[in-house]
Order: sequence, then structure tokens, then C-alpha cells
Amino acid sequence: MSSTLRKIRQWSSWKKALFYFTVLTFLTASFLFLTPPGGKIREWLAETVITTQHRSWAWIFVGAEQRDLMVKRLQDFNEEAAREKQDSSLIKIRNHQAKARSIDELIKVEDISGKFWVGKKMYVFDPKTIRVMTPPKSGEGERITAMVQRTGAVAGVNGGGFDDPEGLGNGFAAFGAIISGGEVIYTDQDGSIPQHIVGFTKDGILVVGKYNIIELREMGISDAVSFHPRLIANGKPLITSGDGGWGRGPRTAVGQKADGTVIFIVIDGRQAHSVGATLKEVQDLLLEEGCVNAGNLDGGASSELVVDGELLTKPSSRYGERRLPNAFLVYDDPTSVQADHVWDGIDKIDAGGSYDHPDFLREQAEKRGKQQQNPTPATKTDTEKTKTKTETRPETNKPAANKPETNEKSETSTEKGESAKPGGNATKEPGTKKPGVPGTGSTGSDTETADPDKPSGGQGNTSPTGTGSGSAAGGSRNGSTGTVPSSPAGTSAPGTGSGTPAETTEKSAETNAPDATPTRQQHQTQTPDQSGSGTAEPPAKTP
Repeated sequence: MSSTLRKIRQWSSWKKALFYFTVLTFLTASFLFLTPPGGKIREWLAETVITTQHRSWAWIFVGAEQRDLMVKRLQDFNEEAAREKQDSSLIKIRNHQAKARSIDELIKVEDISGKFWVGKKMYVFDPKTIRVMTPPKSGEGERITAMVQRTGAVAGVNGGGFDDPEGLGNGFAAFGAIISGGEVIYTDQDGSIPQHIVGFTKDGILVVGKYNIIELREMGISDAVSFHPRLIANGKPLITSGDGGWGRGPRTAVGQKADGTVIFIVIDGRQAHSVGATLKEVQDLLLEEGCVNAGNLDGGASSELVVDGELLTKPSSRYGERRLPNAFLVYDDPTSVQADHVWDGIDKIDAGGSYDHPDFLREQAEKRGKQQQNPTPATKTDTEKTKTKTETRPETNKPAANKPETNEKSETSTEKGESAKPGGNATKEPGTKKPGVPGTGSTGSDTETADPDKPSGGQGNTSPTGTGSGSAAGGSRNGSTGTVPSSPAGTSAPGTGSGTPAETTEKSAETNAPDATPTRQQHQTQTPDQSGSGTAEPPAKTP
């Protein structure tokens, strides 16, 4: 044992690093796959990935079959939780002053924290002051800080989900339904098809469940978005075992107490200061507050709370605030504002992505600029190295034994010919990627397909399509290196026939000439087809 340790100490630093990495990998894999605690950790990791835009990668932790079972279990829970009809008689809305209220009279914000997370809790004392707001222009969503400042709102919280390619979507491809001021601003379903809804009636009663547009109108819904799952129904918690099946992550949720007070919960996640909360933890927070009904809203990198134009939470998005298709905003007089019908007349919606994200493009431009300012020093090509090596080879007055001049010339010719010939090196042209034009019902930033807490699309949306290109490898016409081996004086190489030294040199030069046959390149275009799955499922991402 001691001798082994001494040998390890004598290894180079890179060899030690490789050894320790291998040992650590072996121990970690053994713990995760051979122990019960490791199995629970793998399931937790799989749950977290399933509710992001990268659901398919969950097989790494639990396998494809177990992943599919977990997804189905989650879907079944979402449907079951939405089934019970809401009893509006449990909520008694208090009378509130009509106008001219200060921020402190409208809302109150408090810090909250748990073992693995920190966040904010906002009380809204008059539920009738809440309105769903939409972006002002077609083609892209809007950051909540801009939305609050533009419309004169007191505060704002992110609402429903949207299709979010690569986590860099433009925030315009909303899914489900958006209702504001009693008007249906957007829906990707026929009015008779039920959708997961989180919203408020004109009397200020929070409604969470699965309803179609016709039912929502009969219920007097004033403002609503689409998301899931339902957490509390008629005073009863719906997550009674486990952690809710969504792992840990950034969360946004809303609940309502019996006196009508609305509570928004916003929790940071996927960061060093806050890993994130489970759905069970969010549900329990709202239960402790006395909420009668509660539902989960879009989470992941979209989770944020803005008060008086200031962002109070820390979104996990790499570029800070994201552009969103809608938000719940608080107004002293909500009747004075109106949401824009920016989706009217649009048949197909481009969800965006890295190709048109302004922050991403700016970042890439800066990287290219730095590379141009600090170019990598040029290195000698293989041909130059070979030439230099040949030129600097020391000469001797004494010729090698049994090695006539003819063979020496042949060897030099072969060496140069190999370094200069174009054959054998495949030419590969860069592929092109063209954004597709998705529909309007895939997943959002934290839903099935991105970011991580989104319900499934299932609304007829398709992911952007891309094109790929391939290339055919080029090379020697006969597939050989074109090198003729040297032969002892007075003999001929196999297959070349006998001849004089001059003939041997000439044949060697001909053999090593570059192949004049040009390489052929072939391009094939493939258009992958991706679409959202069911109406209320997490993403087929996407952590």
C-alpha cells in the first residue's frame, strides 16, 4: 500500500488529476446507482429535468422507461388536481376603498426563506386591483419592469407560460388562454376545449382548474392565464405525498384567503444563494397563510416580482429579466388600463431563439471582437514543418550503407508528396440553420419542450425547425497513400517491375503527384419535426 502511494506521488500533475477524477467518478456512480439514497437523488434530478425544456435528458438518471412512467404520473396528477369544481362560497370579498390608495394600502411585501431557497411574498389586499397585462407590440414579449412603468402599475408578477426555444425565446409564443378585462386576448384552442386556468372573476375570486372558454365566460372570469398544477382546492392540499414531482427550482404561485386577500409567492432558484423550492413547499407556505385555493404559475427563469418599477427578486436567466407574453399586475384603478390585442390577425407565431435574441447576439459580437483584437498566433502548417525539417537535415559526407542515391531521392519525393497532396482530407462546409415558424401552443420558459416548470403545449405549436448539411469526404482516387517503397539497389519493388535508378525515381514522382480528381460534396437537408405533447404536461425538454 505504501509503495503504491509513493508511486502515485511521483506521477505528474495531469496523471494525478486523471487518476483522482476516475476514482471520484467511480465512487459517485456507485453511490447513485447502487444505494437507496443514491436512487432517491437520481429520481429527484430526473423530476427537475422533466419540468424543464430538456425532458428527454432525464433518462440519464433513471432510464427511458422510468422517465416515461414519471412523466405519465405527473400528467395524471395535473389532471386529477384540476377535476374538482371550485366552491366560490368559501370566499367572502371585503369591501375596499375605490381609488387613490397608496402602495402600502394596496400591497405588502415580505422576505421568505427555507432550507434551500429565498424569495418574496406579496399580499394584495383587494383582489379586484389585479389585471392581466400583455405586451404593447406584436412579435415579442415585454419585461415586467417595462410593463409596470409603461402602464403605471404598482407591482407585477409573471403569469402564464410560453414557447421558449433554447431558453432564448422572444416571449411572444404564449400557450393556453390569456384573458384581460373580460376579453379573450389570446387562445390557441377552440372555445369548447378545457384548458388549465389561473385567474380571477370580476368579483375578485381566484379560480384555479381546468375550464373551457365558454365556462369561464359563464363564471364571469375577468383576468386569467394558463398554467398548472393546482395546489389547493376548496381548502384541501392536493399534494399529500412526495414533493410534488417537480424537483427544486424557481417558483411563482398564487393563493387566496377566505377574506379575499391574494398572496403571490416568488422564489429564486438555480443559483448559489437559492437552489429553489419544491411544489410541496410552496403549497405548505400558502396553507400556513390560510389560503383556500391556490395554483402554480410559470416558474424557472421567468419567476420574478417587480414593485414600483424595481425588480425585487433575482431571475435565473443569464440575461436578467426575460420578455414575457403576460403578467399579473396590480393597479389602484385597473379599469383605467387595457391590454393590447397584439395577437389579432396572426396565424403563425415565431417563438424566436438564439438567432434573434438581442442580448445573445450582442454577446457573440463582443466575443468576435475580442478574438479579432487578440488573434491566435499563426502556427506552421504540416507542409512547412516538413519542408523545414528537410531543409535543416544535417548533411554527411558519408553516404548510408547500402542506400544508393536513387532511393534517397525517392524517399524525399514521397515525404514531400505526402505533405502536399490534397486527397484524404474531407472538406466540410458549415451547416445552415433556419428558424422555423412555430404555432402557438408549445411550452414556455419552464415548461415542456424550456427553462425549466412549464405545462405542456398541446396547443398545436411546433418548435422551430432547422436545416443540417453534410459533406462527402475527398481523397485519393484509388484510396491509397501513393507512396512507393524504396528498394535495394539492383532490385525492383513488388508490383513495380524492374528498371534503372532513373526509372525508379520517375515512377516514384508520378506516384506521389496529387490526384487531380476533385472531391465531391453532397448536401442533404433534414427538417426535424417537433411539437408539444398534451395540454397540461411539463416540457419535452427545458434545466
